[in-house]
Amino acid sequence: RGFYSVPVIRWLKALGIPFLMPAIIRGKTGGTCALCRGCKSYHTRYTLKSPDYGAVVYQMSIVCRHHKGKRGQHRLHYLLFVSHRLKIALHQLPRHYRFRFGIETSYRIKNQCRIRTTTQHPGLRLLFVGLAFVLVNLWIWLLWTRMSRSRRGGRRVYQERLRLRTLLEFIAHAVERHFPMRRTISLPALE
Repeated sequence: RGFYSVPVIRWLKALGIPFLMPAIIRGKTGGTCALCRGCKSYHTRYTLKSPDYGAVVYQMSIVCRHHKGKRGQHRLHYLLFVSHRLKIALHQLPRHYRFRFGIETSYRIKNQCRIRTTTQHPGLRLLFVGLAFVLVNLWIWLLWTRMSRSRRGGRRVYQERLRLRTLLEFIAHAVERHFPMRRTISLPALE
């Protein structure tokens, strides 16, 4: 949702890139809240305005979902999406957008094992991010190959047996064994 802004939508449309992003429901009676009406999903043209960047017109897809007691709710729920050059049925938009959830989750998980630094060198920062993704992929591979069992109805992964934090602690202990921590600092001899 952080990408839902005039400059980003204008830029993606100018490049001709097909995209799907969630829109933020704003306003009490106007804005995108005014689009949340009726009990059927539909497409419409919408103009997003910004005092700094002007306005952009795009196709807004409003998906209406009936909860019918799901999670204790008995009401309509609206999902708004900005879509450009996509040929996806309205009722499939939420499921299609959920495919991105894995990408966003991996970025959040990556932050748990990323090396914190204040260096401004972009190559070194990129190396640290790449190393974090390697560690996350190693953890996922270990979970899938060593901490899971095939069964009827799908593979059962025992993630609670090897958390990411635990793997990072194992690696830290192995590094400390090979490179022992210095406990004293000696000053040079007086001349």
